[in-house]
Amino acid sequence: MAKQVWRGGNMLYPLPAVMVSCASAVGEKNIVTVAWAGTVCTNPPMLSISLRPERHSYGLIRESGEFVVNLVTRRLARACDWCGVRSGRDYDKWAECGLTPAPAAKLELAPAIAESPVSIECRVRDVLELGSHHLFLADVAAVQVEESLLDERGRLDLGRAGLVAYSHGEYLELGRRLGSFGYSVRKRPERQAGRGSRHRR
Repeated sequence: MAKQVWRGGNMLYPLPAVMVSCASAVGEKNIVTVAWAGTVCTNPPMLSISLRPERHSYGLIRESGEFVVNLVTRRLARACDWCGVRSGRDYDKWAECGLTPAPAAKLELAPAIAESPVSIECRVRDVLELGSHHLFLADVAAVQVEESLLDERGRLDLGRAGLVAYSHGEYLELGRRLGSFGYSVRKRPERQAGRGSRHRR
């Protein structure tokens, strides 16, 4: 197929749509929508978010050294978008979106969003001032998980959550399951002996 060559740009999609909650030392709480978020390391568990320095939450996170990444479901999609286009300097986003700040398990200041099914508590390790965005590199201190997402064996089944992804300006609900990690090389179970055979002894 024919392709066009464009100048360098951010075209890595889809991405998780997340709502990052934070707070200042004097108790001011805010929520900012972040598309530039990603996994960095498994051991120790680390992730990153990238923010423009002019965003209101940037100063709160820089001051406190804490934030919580809250996963977004279909039910939270409107709030996610609203928190991305309105500033905490002008609005109380919690009240405007009907969201509830919940205590973090391991952090001192930043709250979780009670309505989110998964809240990832983070402590800032480093800040990389890259250009238009500064990258907050953070250690994951704890993860709060809604019990309804656990299967009968106690394993996390995120497919139950109805999570939302962000792709080139659009929010998309995650859909049909195509396979699980390693399915392409996993051996299929052999049929029972004699079953399905055209020949009988």
